[in-house]
Amino acid sequence: MNEAASPTVYAVSELIEILRGLLEDSLPAVWVEGEISNFSRPASGHWYFTLKDERAQLRCAMFRGHNYLVRPVPKDGDRVRLRGRVSVYPARGELQLVAEFLEPAGLGALLAAFERLKKKLEAEGLFDPRAKRPLPELPRRIGLITSASGAAIHDVLTALARRWPLAQVEVWPVPVQGEAAPPVIARALAELPRRAPVEVVLLVRGGGSLEDLWAFNDERVARAIRACAVPVVSGIGHEIDVTIADFAADLRAATPTAAAELVSPDISEFRTRIVQLRERLQTAVNDRLRHARDHAAQLVRRLRRSHPRRRLQERAQRLDELETRLYQAQQRHRALRYERLRAAQNALRRADPRLRLAAERRHLENLAPLLRLRVTALLERRRARWRRALALLDSLNPQAVLARGYAIVRDEQGTVLRAADQTGVGRTIEAQLARGRLRATVRETRDS
Repeated sequence: MNEAASPTVYAVSELIEILRGLLEDSLPAVWVEGEISNFSRPASGHWYFTLKDERAQLRCAMFRGHNYLVRPVPKDGDRVRLRGRVSVYPARGELQLVAEFLEPAGLGALLAAFERLKKKLEAEGLFDPRAKRPLPELPRRIGLITSASGAAIHDVLTALARRWPLAQVEVWPVPVQGEAAPPVIARALAELPRRAPVEVVLLVRGGGSLEDLWAFNDERVARAIRACAVPVVSGIGHEIDVTIADFAADLRAATPTAAAELVSPDISEFRTRIVQLRERLQTAVNDRLRHARDHAAQLVRRLRRSHPRRRLQERAQRLDELETRLYQAQQRHRALRYERLRAAQNALRRADPRLRLAAERRHLENLAPLLRLRVTALLERRRARWRRALALLDSLNPQAVLARGYAIVRDEQGTVLRAADQTGVGRTIEAQLARGRLRATVRETRDS
């Protein structure tokens, strides 16, 4: 009977390399959008951060060779869109995304500027819906500000002629692209209502790229729209194009033709209005029924996705994860307490008074001979000084001088005589000897 084949056993690093190869081969390049957190910018120049949304997060790395052109440098809380490859960081076995391109989410540099200006003007109340002016129901004069050579002017004039031929159209041609366009458009918005008694102004332009439409994202144009004496309807680009001028306008249309249709009533509508209302009612009822059916089907699908078994499995997995984290935390806490206990024991041993007393006793024992030597030397020095002082005192003692045969002579007043001329013949003097005193009368004095 053959034994079962031995299973293949991988090293951790080998398994990680296999997983990394599978990920990088199956997802060579992906686009991901999310919010940045834990942004790190070490001295190496590489960037490390976490990309997250409401339900998940992903570790990301962007190396210096790819991030040096990204400006401004992103920060925590920024919502970005990036392109990169999914990989595995072997040192920690973590899934990560290696980014090669990064930009603000859904925005390039122009759209970032667009958002800044939009927020600024919105904060000033320039887009306040309460400031929007109603359009005239039956306008007699309509102002049109657009390029004289574009397709937009033809589309608008054709739509106005078809829908409301009774209105007179005042055309003010302006450039609609380039740096020179914004001040000209702003001046037209101010001057047209003064030059002609128009009741509403159409500000239109055909489609184009974001750069082509940038003249309508100018602050001067937005402020001129709000300062215009009559309501302004914008019809710039296609339906997906949105500009600052659209926010500032009293009404925004998806296209130039739609703008013309918004300001011009359709004569045929008045004739067919009742029929349309009946059809709209039927359509609304059908839509409500269809919406109710779709909503019921959606609830059924949600109920299936929210089956208790799936939720229990997720909770069980979460419980296992929390249990593991709790055990790891307990182990770390126990190790930390053990290290603190060992440190306290070592500190207590070092602070043991018996060790200090023994050390001090040895120190005193070492100092005792030295103290005796120093005391003996000090006594010898003091004895020598005493002998020298005693000899000096003996040498200066007057009694010793007298013992050598000298005498101290005083006159009658007791003044010590040092010269013969301090006394005279016939005067009484007293001589003090080593033993006793003599009183005598001077019979003769000599100078030497």
